[in-house]
Amino acid sequence: MNNSLLKQTETLSKFRVVSFYCAAVFVLFSLLGLFNNGLNLGLDFTGGYLTEFSTEQSITQNKMQGLLTSYLPDTFQLSSAENGTHWSVQQADNNSSLKGKTWLTEFSEQSGLTITPQDAIYIGSQVGEELINQGGLALLTSVIVILLYLSLRFEWRLAAGSVIALFHDVIIVLGIFAWFEISFDLTILASLLAIIGYSLNDSIIVGDKIREIMKRNNETDIDSIINLAIKSTIVRTLITSGTTLATILAIWFFAGESLAGFSIALFTGILVGTFSSIAISATVPQLFGLKADYYQRKEEDICQLP
Repeated sequence: MNNSLLKQTETLSKFRVVSFYCAAVFVLFSLLGLFNNGLNLGLDFTGGYLTEFSTEQSITQNKMQGLLTSYLPDTFQLSSAENGTHWSVQQADNNSSLKGKTWLTEFSEQSGLTITPQDAIYIGSQVGEELINQGGLALLTSVIVILLYLSLRFEWRLAAGSVIALFHDVIIVLGIFAWFEISFDLTILASLLAIIGYSLNDSIIVGDKIREIMKRNNETDIDSIINLAIKSTIVRTLITSGTTLATILAIWFFAGESLAGFSIALFTGILVGTFSSIAISATVPQLFGLKADYYQRKEEDICQLP
């Protein structure tokens, strides 16, 4: 191995190890946010009232927020669409008064705005509890199926790297929602399931390449094998992630407030998923003691069987 290639290998190895410990810090920081702040559960889970209306005039969100704050006695969440002419007001189930469409007429008279009621629905707390249970069950089921798949496909240390990377990605996304108190609703839960699949795809690509190189390896050490696998897959990973991120950015900027949380979750999940496929799924097997000649020794053991 020439000096230039040796330096590149050493640099990439240092980057992987440093990134692994940075990832551990990010996870601890995210867990701290989840334990201290918790998730800001949206109306889908907590139950409450959703009131939708449109205004003839286009109004900024800050101005509408100020008008409603001086009128509605309790806390609420406001979102807008269609350039500030369509509005949604979410009120918790424990608010004391002014529910549904009943307050819109009075608000229209007091604010001087021309308001047209669109819809008013109530989501009971029992429905919200069922959604939490079903969503948690969906996440648990997907993780169990993934664990079974990885246990059959990979050597256990390669599988462990993929699983740890998966948990890292989900925890980081949840931590961001906890620290910034972004509303967590059903669209975010759906994005978590998508992130799990995307994270697993990145990790499997790297893990499969590591296994492929190990099977034909004769004398290269495990550090060089992992670095070679990353170099072989990094272009494909970056192209796939880049095109996906471009699509998510389009949704973020043009789909309106209702899909902002969904876009934030997916954007963050794909970024950290690309990072974890190098920093975690490719590094954990080495830290767990995977040897470069594992598959050679395995074939020798099979040949020695009677």
